[in-house]
Amino acid sequence: MTVAVQRLVAAIDLGSTSVTAVIGEVTGDQRSWGLRVLGVGTEASTGVRRGLIRDFEETVRAIAKAMTDAERIAGIEVGTVYVGVAGEHVSQRVSHGVASIPGSEIRTIDLARVNDVASNVSFGHDQELLHAIAHDYRVDGQPGYADPIGMAGDRLEAEVYLVTARASALAHARRAVEKAGWHVGEFVLEPLAASLAVLTAEERDMGAVLVELGGGSTNVAIFHGGKLRHTASLRFAGGHVTSDLVHGLQVTQADAERIKARWGAAYEPMVPEVEVLELPPVPGGAPRQAPRRLIAHIMHMRLQEMMELAFDEVARAGWAMAGLPGGVVLSGGASAAPGMVELARDVFAAPVRRGVPADDLRGLVDAVASPAFAVPVGLALYGARQVAMGSGFGAGGKRSPAMGRVFEPVRRWLQDIF
Repeated sequence: MTVAVQRLVAAIDLGSTSVTAVIGEVTGDQRSWGLRVLGVGTEASTGVRRGLIRDFEETVRAIAKAMTDAERIAGIEVGTVYVGVAGEHVSQRVSHGVASIPGSEIRTIDLARVNDVASNVSFGHDQELLHAIAHDYRVDGQPGYADPIGMAGDRLEAEVYLVTARASALAHARRAVEKAGWHVGEFVLEPLAASLAVLTAEERDMGAVLVELGGGSTNVAIFHGGKLRHTASLRFAGGHVTSDLVHGLQVTQADAERIKARWGAAYEPMVPEVEVLELPPVPGGAPRQAPRRLIAHIMHMRLQEMMELAFDEVARAGWAMAGLPGGVVLSGGASAAPGMVELARDVFAAPVRRGVPADDLRGLVDAVASPAFAVPVGLALYGARQVAMGSGFGAGGKRSPAMGRVFEPVRRWLQDIF
């Protein structure tokens, strides 16, 4: 069966330890859309650190390998991809816009105008707008309208959440993708994309915290009322856990990764005190042993610190867990460590679960049924939603840069309404 090109989406996650590509087919329509996973490719890479490209050629190599593998599995070539963005270079702010209503009824074009006004602000040096998410509207001074289309009024106000990223970082990522042989259709905030893969609609609506534990950064995102309300990138991540094991056990980076994967645990109390494992000998040294609980202790201390920083970020943003009954959802490769859910429950004193992108997916579901795939699958779902709604670009789609600039403000705010 031949898959229609315009119904394909492709996504790239530029991670600190690997580059992952996902190709999928958009299913359904605007009312009931979905994604059939057709191809997946993952390539180890050290070219990106904390969301920034540090080794350009290494990043290009990893992108080409991951995308080529995904295309080979899918049996089809693609041209345009959605690319994730995260890290400390991402900024946020709330902006307000005001517009008069020329007619007696608020129309879609009126929402576009007031959102455009709110988005038309100075972002400072080297910042580029990623998303403009409308949080709330006021009609003639009355707040609390999520969708005021069709209402009568003379004055429309909007509170819009603006997410920006360093323009030079986006330019470097775009050049890397293009040199590898593909075109960037859109950059997407990674926590926003991951939420589509691991949060339910009910969790996004009643309020939940998404904590993505990647190799190079830990991203915290707060959702409430179906909208992204806050996001931040923390300074510690899964790579720090590995470094702690390197220093604590006196092993190499590669050995620390293997020990973490096979013997690691995030919650020290769950590891029996009697378990002992063989450590790789130091050059010229005798065989060594270590209690498994020592490994768990090292991991527990660092991961607890990361969870406490995430908890503090939620409080700093003005939210309490009592107001987020959806609790905490963990994603990212580091969240797969045994005991991670138990540790997070201790810190947040709230319901915690591990997010796995398997619900509502078809095709190669088993290949992506891991917390580590939350971002790449979420990026593909984001693209699928855009294509289903008629406001996105398929994996084979091309667009004129000039036309993109004309429609960019309206497209951004339309696509970010959940």
